[in-house]
Amino acid sequence: MKINEEISIIEAILFASGEPVEIQRLSEAAGIDTDTVEKIVQLLNDRYETNESSMQVLRLADSYQLCVKEQYIDYIRAAMETKKAAPLSAAAMEVLTIVAYNQPVTKGFVEHIRGIDSSSVVNSLVEKNLLEEAGRLDVPGKPIAYRTTSAFLRCFQLSSIDDLPAVPNGDGQVSFDELLIKSDVQKIGETELSEE
Repeated sequence: MKINEEISIIEAILFASGEPVEIQRLSEAAGIDTDTVEKIVQLLNDRYETNESSMQVLRLADSYQLCVKEQYIDYIRAAMETKKAAPLSAAAMEVLTIVAYNQPVTKGFVEHIRGIDSSSVVNSLVEKNLLEEAGRLDVPGKPIAYRTTSAFLRCFQLSSIDDLPAVPNGDGQVSFDELLIKSDVQKIGETELSEE
């Protein structure tokens, strides 16, 4: 194996892990002895330094971790906060509401309620860790059921799903007929005012 290939292998393992990797585990995964792994990590750091990269490999006890150099941390924080602060779309809020009040539910159930394909919204909410798979329903096709997560509870400051506000009953809602009657009364009132 050529040295450049070995450097790439170690870099790939460290990048994919995202966490400290023990030297022994790196050695076994790459098929390279531990002494050579240590030399390769030094070569990788030399390459990062030569190319003025933002990356570096840190030694943490008997492990290595690929990370960003300290001078770039503020930029990463700003980017991560921007990503976290991005508000959910109206469609995402609608899907979350449907799932939260009816869970566990399938994508088909959500689509039936919304009247529109909701696969991408559900998948996006799963990626954001607000929804998770809750198993498969015992019906033909065995569709996946979804439920809210603990991250959903944290985001909406709920201690449990039971803390969701109650769904308003018919007494608290204005019906379509009432809206029409109010609209007609308002029009009649405006007509009478204009005649005076």
